[in-house]
Amino acid sequence: MPRTSPDALAHPATQREQHLLAHADAYRTVMGRDAFFSHTTAALLWGLPLPPLSDDDLHVAVLAPSRAPAGRGVRGHQLHRRGVRVVESEPGVRLADPATTWSLLGSRLRHPYDLVAVGDAIVSPVRVAGPHGGVVRDALASIEDLGRVVEDVCKRRGIIAVREALPRVRSGVRSRTETWTRLTLVDGGLPEPVLNHDVYDGAGFVACVDLAYPDQRVGVEYEGDQHRTDPAQWQRDLERYERLAAAGWRIVRVTRDVLFQRPGLLVRLVADACGSRRH
Repeated sequence: MPRTSPDALAHPATQREQHLLAHADAYRTVMGRDAFFSHTTAALLWGLPLPPLSDDDLHVAVLAPSRAPAGRGVRGHQLHRRGVRVVESEPGVRLADPATTWSLLGSRLRHPYDLVAVGDAIVSPVRVAGPHGGVVRDALASIEDLGRVVEDVCKRRGIIAVREALPRVRSGVRSRTETWTRLTLVDGGLPEPVLNHDVYDGAGFVACVDLAYPDQRVGVEYEGDQHRTDPAQWQRDLERYERLAAAGWRIVRVTRDVLFQRPGLLVRLVADACGSRRH
């Protein structure tokens, strides 16, 4: 069963996620007619960026007064109808819609940055950079859609965390690590960066920078393992950074270790880069 996100391949499934997706594909053939996938299972099916999962259970819900599903490897939920919208993404796949899914994750995601990251991915369209680019696939939902769900839900486990996350959701980021980078910089005292900023010089389009401070010509880019292990990607990165440097831009390159283990260093590197451009 393919994931339903329009760009699911942008977030390759881990081995555990692949197992859960296979389990969901099998379970949908026997699940009750009033049951639907919810919580992290629905998030996986939508192709949303989750942190490493801590359990191998499928999350399956029903609307009250139906009885919550039970069974081996299934975590059942009974949900009140208010604030819940169920859709059929493809024949036989019933799941909470993206906005509902996000509201349910307040009880499952421990770190507030992860809740914001899922919200960012939901409200961000797929975009092609450059003068001839633009939106090629619409967002799964709008920030207003997320807000309406929050308003509709009076009581639900985790809803306070969802309400606190909503003002921090931004359109333009579909990557968990880019959201973490943005929030780390802001919480470290820096201004909020511009997302997916297209850089031009006198000859035309140069590159799209993940997070940018255009006035200082400073960009911030997260580099995952594929940037290091894929020779073709490594070469593209070198050429891209050379073009940006020639256009007068300084790029701070962020690794997993710096982002998750030494966030203070990340803030200092970006602050120093921006400060050096003010003189």
